[in-house]
Amino acid sequence: MRAQGPPLPEESLTVPEITIKIRNKVGLHARPASLFVQTAAGFKSDITVHHRGASANAKSILHVLSLGVSEGSEITIRAEGEDADQALKALEDLNAKDFGQQA
Repeated sequence: MRAQGPPLPEESLTVPEITIKIRNKVGLHARPASLFVQTAAGFKSDITVHHRGASANAKSILHVLSLGVSEGSEITIRAEGEDADQALKALEDLNAKDFGQQA
């Protein structure tokens, strides 16, 4: 039984998130979406992608594709779990590297 005490600080209840602008010319479609999902699936954390009021499980290719993310779109990625910060960093790096596409 947990002892009653003061409420937890609000910042401990926040979920880590990042907002990124998609650089890839085809957005999150086909190969880039597949790489995004594979990267997210490598982490234990629950990861969601938010775009234009919709959200999707970042570990599901069908969910990610359903968001219709195009080049220049901003998405917010939230991760909750033991490796949340590492997951967000990996997804941010994947976008920064243009999903491995040649310029």
